[in-house]
Formats: sequence, structure tokens, C-alpha cells
Amino acid sequence: MIRRKRAEGNPSLARKVELAIRIAVANTIEEHRLSGDPIVVWKNGRVVKIPANRIPRRKMRRLS
Repeated sequence: MIRRKRAEGNPSLARKVELAIRIAVANTIEEHRLSGDPIVVWKNGRVVKIPANRIPRRKMRRLS
């Protein structure tokens, strides 16, 4: 088996994928809030519809 060293400070592929998914979800939720469309989430074993006016604003933060 060939093992490759990961460069220090360079995120793994899994970390990059996780970050990309988080960004995509945040962007989609923000688009729903701005367009007035509700989002549907799973909460306490039930499907819950959250109206657009109840979706909290996204906090802008630096991605690292």
C-alpha cells in the first residue's frame, strides 16, 4: 500500500467536500429567504415547514 503524506495546512478532500456542501446549503437557504419560499426541515422526528419570514439571516463569515 502506498501512503501519501498530506501537506500541512492543506485540508483533506473530505474537508473540502464538507465545506462545499455547507456553502451550498447556506446559499440555498438564503435564496429561499430572499425569494419568499419556505424551507422544510426535519425537527424532533417531524417534518416542519419554516416560512421565509422566519428564516434567520445568514451571518457573513470568513471561510477558512
